[in-house]
Amino acid sequence: MTTLLVLGATSRIARAICFELAGPNTMFLLAGRDDAELARCAADLRMRRDCTVVTRRFDALDSSSHSAWVDEWCEALGGAPHGVVVCHGYLPPGGSATLDAAEARQVLNVNLTSVVSILTPLADRMAAAQRGWIVGVSSVAGDRGRQSNYVYGAAKAGLSIYLQGLRNRLAAHGVHVLTVKAGFVDTPMLRNTVEELPALTVSPDRVARDVRRALRRGRNVIYSPWYWRVVMMVIKWIPERIFKHMRL
Repeated sequence: MTTLLVLGATSRIARAICFELAGPNTMFLLAGRDDAELARCAADLRMRRDCTVVTRRFDALDSSSHSAWVDEWCEALGGAPHGVVVCHGYLPPGGSATLDAAEARQVLNVNLTSVVSILTPLADRMAAAQRGWIVGVSSVAGDRGRQSNYVYGAAKAGLSIYLQGLRNRLAAHGVHVLTVKAGFVDTPMLRNTVEELPALTVSPDRVARDVRRALRRGRNVIYSPWYWRVVMMVIKWIPERIFKHMRL
């Protein structure tokens, strides 16, 4: 039985990834804050993919509970999970994080600090087991700071660097770390921040297929969809003296 832990399991990207990775010999632990929504996700996954699914409440911001939470679940399973998917995130509407310090802290805590907090004990367990993989969903927003969302971008930039270092550390222990730099994805989080979906927006299913393919090929970092690598390369090439006057 392959055991997969999905953090932020009620997000649309997480659900799509579950459907892509599910199989008859797969056991999912779906973790998140909303017990009722977790139950609905679990029932849907069992019905559509005929796999074993359990749920457990997980509060990303309660960092003091994370080590015990990991220990409790790993002991119940008899070892570390074979795979971990980290999908929880927060993007406030209207660029409020650039004007409100409390909102900025929330963005940083949800998108970066909480991920480091939960992956630290998980990585220790997986390193000891000498196997497994971790998928961290980051964002192209972390490739360059833009006035419209630089706090969110800073959190995702930090996440990408953290995952890079974690990959470097865990490679010697047989654990693979995949960083997914997602572009615009049609999710409630994106719809809550824009009046209409931007060009190049894709479905969560597209990201999930990219994740499955990248895991199979042992990729380290992917842009999803692939063309965001080109888009961000162009944006990063713009000289700072010009870029600082652009409204992006």
